[in-house]
Amino acid sequence: MIKIHVVIDSPRWKNKIKNIKNYFKIKQCKFNTYLNSSKTIKEFTVLLTNNSKMKSLNNKFRGINKTTDVLSFPLKTKLKNNNYLGDIAISYEIVNKRSKKTLFDHELDKMWIHGYLHLNGYDHVKNIDFKKMCKKENLIFKQLNF
Repeated sequence: MIKIHVVIDSPRWKNKIKNIKNYFKIKQCKFNTYLNSSKTIKEFTVLLTNNSKMKSLNNKFRGINKTTDVLSFPLKTKLKNNNYLGDIAISYEIVNKRSKKTLFDHELDKMWIHGYLHLNGYDHVKNIDFKKMCKKENLIFKQLNF
């Protein structure tokens, strides 16, 4: 099971999804139905922010001085009985731009699912890992948007 904490750093998010915290509660319920076998609650935080903050975070933690769509910060120190996975940051402007061809909420779902998989150890450095991660992303996305 998962528990999603939502932090809204940019008010523009609320213009696209009126009750964004409720939106994530619904996604959390659907995801937990999909993961019905897991009793352990895994928690993470989603920071809904803007390009400026994403650029700052990307520069500070990755040494890349430009904005990006999603950043994941897995919890490095695993404490006993600690089920906190880490944090995900998502750029409003990039989600909004990509949603011109699809739907805003679909692009948002793609971003947080991608971040969630990074928190769980997935990466896309090698092509084979990229394919595994994409397959898992698509499977979760379909479950959340049936």
